[in-house]
Amino acid sequence: MAILPTLRAFLAAQPPALLAGLAGVVILLGVAGLVATVLTALRPDKSYLELRQRIASWWVMVALLAGALLAGWQATVVVFALISFMALREFLSLAPIRREDRPAILAAYLVLVAAYGFIAADRYMFYLVFIPVWAFLGLPFLMAMLGQTRGFLTTAATFHWGLVTCVYNLGFAAFLMRAPDAERLPAGAAGLVFFLLLVTEFNDVAQYVFGKLFGRRKIAPTVSPNKTWEGFLGGWLATGLLIWFLGPVFTPLAGLGLAVVAVTLPVAGFAGDVTMSAVKRDIGVKDTSHAIPGHGGVLDRADSLTFTAPLYFHLLALFALSKF
Repeated sequence: MAILPTLRAFLAAQPPALLAGLAGVVILLGVAGLVATVLTALRPDKSYLELRQRIASWWVMVALLAGALLAGWQATVVVFALISFMALREFLSLAPIRREDRPAILAAYLVLVAAYGFIAADRYMFYLVFIPVWAFLGLPFLMAMLGQTRGFLTTAATFHWGLVTCVYNLGFAAFLMRAPDAERLPAGAAGLVFFLLLVTEFNDVAQYVFGKLFGRRKIAPTVSPNKTWEGFLGGWLATGLLIWFLGPVFTPLAGLGLAVVAVTLPVAGFAGDVTMSAVKRDIGVKDTSHAIPGHGGVLDRADSLTFTAPLYFHLLALFALSKF
């Protein structure tokens, strides 16, 4: 009997804008599920299995992330650490890593633990330089001490690219949860992360929809044949408008800062998607794994976020957040 009053008190303590945003996402997923059901009934001859799988996976991902954001910074940091771990594991399992590189692989996972430890300890200065400087120097030194010289430069670069992409860049999203209430955040620190996730995923969907409806001219035919200029420009415009109108609801951005985010963040999302497509084509795979039904791997789902998270974080730091 005490569960409902506790739940009401918990929700009452949350920023109204954050709750409204999460409710909006739930409504959109409900509509998407209804559309998938109607399409399946109207076209029984056509399989909509992948669409249904995508929607079902979205329900799980939204529930996990929403629960973490509502629970606080500790839960959010843990969830993003798990996302980084799964993304790094996918990347290292596909990259041309040699048998003798196993000690370096272990060191890479320890780097991940240390990096998220700095987030948990709220040590921004240490986090900022740990992977780009000390892991960048330390991992090649470890490989050299183990006597690994065959393909040394390629392997060292592979480790560093994986750590920066899967750990360092994604970690900036988690570090937003350490923004203090003194920053006068309209939806709290969780609102900053929610808005980043919302606009990044909206940009992916908008570019896909505009590309399907109006796509004619290929933008990167040898890397991602399905990407078109019409899809990119349509998604860029739609996402920019979303950022401009909803940005003040979830972030302290306004004026020039908000405009810069609106213009650049959709481009960053597109860049992350295309860059990861190039990596997968080089390796010779379509998806990084099958961890998320209908979506592929964790890195497939987070590819745009690896570019948008650091850009969004640093633009917030430049225009709105005095802590960073």
